[in-house]
Formats: sequence, C-alpha cells, structure tokens
Amino acid sequence: MKYCCECGKGVVFKIPADDNRERFICEHCDTIHYQNPRVVVGCLPVYQGKILLCLRAIEPRKGYWTLPAGFMENGESTEEGARRETLEEACASVSEPQLYTVFDLPRISQVYMFYRGNLVDGKYGVGAETLESGLYSPEDIPWQRLAFPVVGQTLRFYIEDSQRGEYPVRNEVISYPWGKRPGKG
Repeated sequence: MKYCCECGKGVVFKIPADDNRERFICEHCDTIHYQNPRVVVGCLPVYQGKILLCLRAIEPRKGYWTLPAGFMENGESTEEGARRETLEEACASVSEPQLYTVFDLPRISQVYMFYRGNLVDGKYGVGAETLESGLYSPEDIPWQRLAFPVVGQTLRFYIEDSQRGEYPVRNEVISYPWGKRPGKG
C-alpha cells in the first residue's frame, strides 16, 4: 500500500500507538489501514455417493481439479458465499449445507471454509471460471491433479467420514508453504 484510501496521501508502515503489529498508517488523516486474512468459502456437493469437482479455467492452478470455491464477498454469510461460488463455478445448487472443514493458512493469510451439501437434482454445469465439471466416485478422484492441498484434505476427510456415516466439523492449521507438503520439497 502506498496511498491512503481515505485522503490520498502517502502512508507509512509502522506500529501504531497501543498496538503490537506494523500497519499502514496515514500520518495526514490518522487512518490505520488494517489488513486481515481473506476468507475462501466453498462446497463439497454430493449426489448419490459422488462428489462434484470443477476443472479450473483460471489461475492459480488453471487446469487442475477443485471443489467449487472462492473468496467471500462483503455482505454475505459464509454459507451464502459457498452457495454463490457453487452456482457461479458449477451452475449447481446444494441443499442442507453444513459447515464441514475449516483450514487456517497463516502463512498466506487465508482461511478456507467448506460446506458439505446435497447436489440438488444432480444438476450441474460449467461456469465462467470452470473448463469442465463432473461427478466423481471416491475411487475416481484425480488425486494427482487437485488444485490445492485443502481440497485434497477435505476429500480425504469426506471419504473417511462417509465410511462411518458421521461428519464432524474438521479444523486444521496448515503451516507449511503453500503448494509444498512436508517431505514433498
């Protein structure tokens, strides 16, 4: 950040009085510009034991498979955002969504929240950010072509939980560098 969005003057990066972190501060109008983690919301849509996946048409990870998800917008709840992203990316709706996984990624200042829900009438399509979408049984998931570690972990949790018929809310902190798993370089 170079300029204050309140008055247009230059900003400095320092610790404000009564704070403990560096922030962008406008010394002209005294505005403190807080930067907080971004929230990514999405769904794990299920239909007759199969999971809806989308092939990404955009970067990052264009050409890789993911669950329908994206950044939460102002003025919506996490569930509303997850439903919106599912509609935008897969032309699909989910019923009875339940919060399922929450991943904290402090290294990249993001939080991921996936809802598990039923794909309404098994209907889906291809949105503007998707090259292809399809229903996959657990044994057919393209594991080597998944876009993000949190997607793979959500799918592993779902497969494990499906065998028990119980779906607790899962929460994990992922502290390794984005795209690199322990022992994978």
